[in-house]
Amino acid sequence: MLGRKFSIITPSFNQRAYIEDALLSVKNQAYPQVEHIVIDGASTDGTVEILREYASQPGWSHLRWISEPDQGQSDALNKGFRLASGEIIGWLNSDDGYRSECFRFVADAFDKNPAAHVLYGDYTWIDSCGALLKVRREIGFNPFILLYHRVLPVPTPSSFFRRSIFDDGNFIDVKYHYSMDYEFFLRLVQKGYRFQHVHQVLADFRWQPESKSSRSPGKQIEERDLIVVQYSSWLRQMPQGRLRSGLLGLLRSQAALLYWSQKFLRGYYFGSPFSQALTPSARLAERSCGR
Repeated sequence: MLGRKFSIITPSFNQRAYIEDALLSVKNQAYPQVEHIVIDGASTDGTVEILREYASQPGWSHLRWISEPDQGQSDALNKGFRLASGEIIGWLNSDDGYRSECFRFVADAFDKNPAAHVLYGDYTWIDSCGALLKVRREIGFNPFILLYHRVLPVPTPSSFFRRSIFDDGNFIDVKYHYSMDYEFFLRLVQKGYRFQHVHQVLADFRWQPESKSSRSPGKQIEERDLIVVQYSSWLRQMPQGRLRSGLLGLLRSQAALLYWSQKFLRGYYFGSPFSQALTPSARLAERSCGR
């Protein structure tokens, strides 16, 4: 299990307030074979100084980083994926983090699911100070739900990929800046790669005011609307207009009903055994928020 090397790719741009939490969430895994590759887009807010400080300390040889202008998050991710040398690759945004023992669980899960190319788990929502907002339990993989549901059912922070996906030449489409993960997952499904859900909380997704999800929800929806037509054989055959919009609305309603009913039937809304109020790495953010 511990023979599998992890490569964690973190795109970053002016995330000084959160990058330290992301770095520590990887370091605190205490996993024997891991590299953490941070691709910074020439930050000017002190992020580079934090990266330089940690990389110079004993016990941080797993941290590699570069800081240079790029074409955005998608471009940064592709740089990192091409540098990765691990068998299992994770995509960790600079304001998110991993739960304790995440890597050991994922390595074991890949061993138990040899046919899976993408493994994803459950995750939490945390606020800008690291306080727990909600535990998000996901359902088994369903390509119809992935394509048509407005909420991405494969959470990027808790998703891990076999190296073969990138060796086969699959990378992020740089023309997308808000829904690049959605398009990437759909493309992998189209090519026959297999997704597997595991029932374990693996990561923390942070809601904070400067994130893309918070700042530009309209642009994210606009990209998703373009992508869904690209991958839906039904929608592609219809000219743009009310008929296509009506069909898309119907398909999304069906996907939402299927998604939420499966969560309801699994009892995900009748309480959770998960009780940890703060992430381990959130203590830094907790102090900075004056708690």
